[in-house]
Amino acid sequence: LDWWHADRYCEQRFAQLLFEPQDSERASFSKLLQSHHIRGSVWLNERDGVLHKPKWRRDHVVPVLVFGDKTDTKYVKVLSDFPALPAVTACAHLQWDTRTQEIATIFSYAVPAFINEFQLRGFVDEEGFVRFALIVHGHHSPYLPVFRADGQWHHFCVTWQQGNGTWAIYADGKRRASASGLCAVGPSAPQAIYGQGTFIIGQDQDSLGGTFKEKESFSGNISDLHIWQNTLSAEQIEKVRSCWVVEQDLVFGWSSNALEVESSVQEVTAQFLCPVFEVGTSGFSYASCLQSLPFICRYRKDAYWQLQKAQLESSHSLVSRVNTLAERTVIPENVFTSDVQDMNLSVAVGALDVLATVLREGETPVLESSDLLAVLQLLKQVSDVEVQEGEELKMLEQLGQYYLEVTDLILEEQNIETWSSVSQVIRGSMAVVELCDRMVSHLAPLLTTGRTKITIQHGNVGLRSITVKNMWFGYGSLQRCLSSAGSGAVFQDVAASDGGQKSLSTTVGTAVISSALLSDYQEISTSVRYRLQHRVQWMVISMCFLWFLLHVSPDAGGMWSTAGCSVVTSLPDSTACFCNHTTNFAVLLQVYEMQRTTKEELTLQTLTFIGCGVSFCALIVTFILFLAVGVPKSERTTVHKNLIFALAAAEALLMFSELAKTNQVVCFTVTACLHLFFMAAFSWMLVEGLLLWSKVVAVNMSEDRRMKFYYVTGWGLPVVIVSVTLATSFNKYVADNHCWLNIQTNVIWAFVGPVLVILAVNTFVLCRVVMVTVSSARRRSKMLTPNSNLENQIGIQIWATAKPVLVLLPVLGLTWVCGVLVHLSIIWAYVFIVLNSLQ
Repeated sequence: LDWWHADRYCEQRFAQLLFEPQDSERASFSKLLQSHHIRGSVWLNERDGVLHKPKWRRDHVVPVLVFGDKTDTKYVKVLSDFPALPAVTACAHLQWDTRTQEIATIFSYAVPAFINEFQLRGFVDEEGFVRFALIVHGHHSPYLPVFRADGQWHHFCVTWQQGNGTWAIYADGKRRASASGLCAVGPSAPQAIYGQGTFIIGQDQDSLGGTFKEKESFSGNISDLHIWQNTLSAEQIEKVRSCWVVEQDLVFGWSSNALEVESSVQEVTAQFLCPVFEVGTSGFSYASCLQSLPFICRYRKDAYWQLQKAQLESSHSLVSRVNTLAERTVIPENVFTSDVQDMNLSVAVGALDVLATVLREGETPVLESSDLLAVLQLLKQVSDVEVQEGEELKMLEQLGQYYLEVTDLILEEQNIETWSSVSQVIRGSMAVVELCDRMVSHLAPLLTTGRTKITIQHGNVGLRSITVKNMWFGYGSLQRCLSSAGSGAVFQDVAASDGGQKSLSTTVGTAVISSALLSDYQEISTSVRYRLQHRVQWMVISMCFLWFLLHVSPDAGGMWSTAGCSVVTSLPDSTACFCNHTTNFAVLLQVYEMQRTTKEELTLQTLTFIGCGVSFCALIVTFILFLAVGVPKSERTTVHKNLIFALAAAEALLMFSELAKTNQVVCFTVTACLHLFFMAAFSWMLVEGLLLWSKVVAVNMSEDRRMKFYYVTGWGLPVVIVSVTLATSFNKYVADNHCWLNIQTNVIWAFVGPVLVILAVNTFVLCRVVMVTVSSARRRSKMLTPNSNLENQIGIQIWATAKPVLVLLPVLGLTWVCGVLVHLSIIWAYVFIVLNSLQ
């Protein structure tokens, strides 16, 4: 068979095409094949998934221009008449020569009136990125990074339009740079790119069609260059990237016949080649994928024996009933000896109809292992059906309905043990999701301008297609199978993938959904946001996961991964996620405890000790100065002294709190004192805010009464809060690993709650003080310097705004606001400690 049919044949039989043998095994393997009279070449499996592309891409052959070293002679001229271009798009596939960092000209278009009429140049920067710059009418865009200089093929497109000189550069399907005003001359709009010019690939023209310079020439490979007299949309650029030619407004299409190639530029053709093993020489090479060659299906040993066991123990009741009802062989009795057969649409619909009928009647409610494997084999064949143009749409919709019905029936709860019994052949029920995903792609022709949405549902399984294809597997279908014996490997790396948390248990806590974006029947990866309801509410952390295959074959199983996914919002009953690409999604719920690495803990402790030490010394020195220098007694100095004492006591305790962990009684006492003094520090910060308010905004209380109120607020409030907390939560007051309040219970709110209220009050005070300060500064500047210029006045007002903010932020405790963000990242923990230990 050809490579694709050989690969499909093995996959449908729960095997894979043979991978390249190890060097030490090649000779013995070659002898083994020769003993079975196999000569010549046999197909081998690929390792990177490139060949698993839509069918229409398999025959794609394209000329490639190979520019070797930089010279002033190598060029390729485009033999096309160019009209005037009020808008233009140029796209190509490019392989950049990474040996040089000099500027290279990918193409240049010159007209008699203007040599640098339209040009694309690039170079490799010091960070290893290729930077592009677009030139139109001699006007130069900045050099901007577009793709990494990794020696791989990359696709690029550049667009420009006359309107307001809007331009954009795309690389590998994504817009990397864009702006407007390129070649906008004065108030008038820029002119169109002139027609009847000379288009040269690989050189910069310093005269019309010639005068090339070696240092500005291109080195590398280029292919598939197309030019349009309009700006392509992002969707059209994605098509072009996939070798799909957009015919509308095409000025030049890539063809050897339309190129004048200088003799030293190599011209080669590229097509899909597939790996083969040469039996006689024990070598490894490539051949055209469309050849018919022998092939070998390789089974994992444990899977092979499990298949054999299922075959031997089978009663074949389901298979015989299906074949009898269909009056032909729909499902072969032996998975190993069945013939190669391609299904068309009508045969596939008929086979699924019969199978659904037999499963629905449920004479054998629990499937045998061989029955389940037979059903999966048929689903594989149907998902590989190649739908031809002009197929009857009604039949296509029936295919989707029957497919989902069969899927739902084999995922019923009574079949959990059966799934476990074939766990070596099919590594978990997620294989069904992969098969459904393949099948859904066939339904794209059902979408028309008159029918923009399809929804098919059966039981817990459904699909919705609106160019985006969505599938869901409601809780109870897949999840029970995923949790059953033999599926444990599904979650084996989940805890490891989540660095900062220790997982106590993990389970799929929601429906499983699968999403993909289709364009011209092929998938395009895009970012996606989704929300899933939790099945039940646990005291858990929810995490957004995607499922990825470990191998090309869905049978080989896969793994849940957090790569590219993040939690947007997490509520007790649901979780919203963002993933940067489409695939199969679920929310895994983990019962957890927060953990940091030993290194992170040590860094945080060191920062705390140093910061608190410096701060403690400064506070003590300030306190002594207040006493020694004889600062006049006032409300302000009294409040400052109390704030200094509370902060100094709290920070001294904090520095040595780690030493108290070993003694339970001492740790409890330290925690209570920390709670009291930090609460007092915040209470005196509140008093600082109230004092500021009374001095700057409003005065309506005598000084004596104010001081009594300040002392009640500064010391009385903390004593009440700590006393009430100890009385109500004595046994759950202290955290397990630190001498601080227990964050696993509501005790922490005895500190966080009052702090948030104080910070809110002080924020309001700060805003009001800034407003008053600015207005008074404005009045003062007008009175003192009525004739000063506007710049000076603006400068005075900016300083009047900045000074109270800079001075009062730490005094009012507003630097503690970042404490709310500590749980998001270790970085916020560092910022929080630095700001507040130096407060």
